[in-house]
Amino acid sequence: MLLSDLQHKDIVNMHDGKKIGNIIDARFNTLSGNIEKLIIEPSKSFFSIKNNALEISFNQIKKIGEDVILVEYLFK
Repeated sequence: MLLSDLQHKDIVNMHDGKKIGNIIDARFNTLSGNIEKLIIEPSKSFFSIKNNALEISFNQIKKIGEDVILVEYLFK
């Protein structure tokens, strides 16, 4: 699977079932070349004032489906 394939999937939080956003970039480990974090552009929401990118660790991904990526993410 290519990173560009992942960018077309919605990121959905398993805790509340809400869409978090979409992948805009990835952070790689320079030694191993493995993906460490996905950079997420948050979904536009009526209540959202800030539009800061989120970083989700690769180990927070629980399932990659055909249309969505399920993650465990707790907002702070």
